Amino acid sequence: MQILKTSADVYLEEADELLFRGDVVQACEKYYKAAEEAIKILSSIILEKNIIDEVLNKNWNTEIINKAVFELSSILGKWIIESWGSAVALVTVSLDPQQVKKYRENIVKLVQVANERFNRKIIERS
Repeated sequence: MQILKTSADVYLEEADELLFRGDVVQACEKYYKAAEEAIKILSSIILEKNIIDEVLNKNWNTEIINKAVFELSSILGKWIIESWGSAVALVTVSLDPQQVKKYRENIVKLVQVANERFNRKIIERS
């Protein structure tokens, strides 16, 4: 079975390309979006009804994403909070390319876990 790319994957690839070209600001924004999409994916799979009901009523917003991060961390581990913190730092602090690469690793882990869970769910439904 073919492994499907998620929206988080696409943002991560775009961010890596931008960073390679030296566009650090745009890369940071894309890394943040990759992390945000990964949180949404994990929330829809793991938290399901808890978060989805809120999203249906209010749409995704900072409050709901932060709530999802903390709920996910109680299930998957505190590294989720660290990964989300890296994403927030990337869009709120001016960083040099070396610092961005360091924070990128946390985003990559988050995206990988979201992809694994997403593809596992697809296989289960087949």
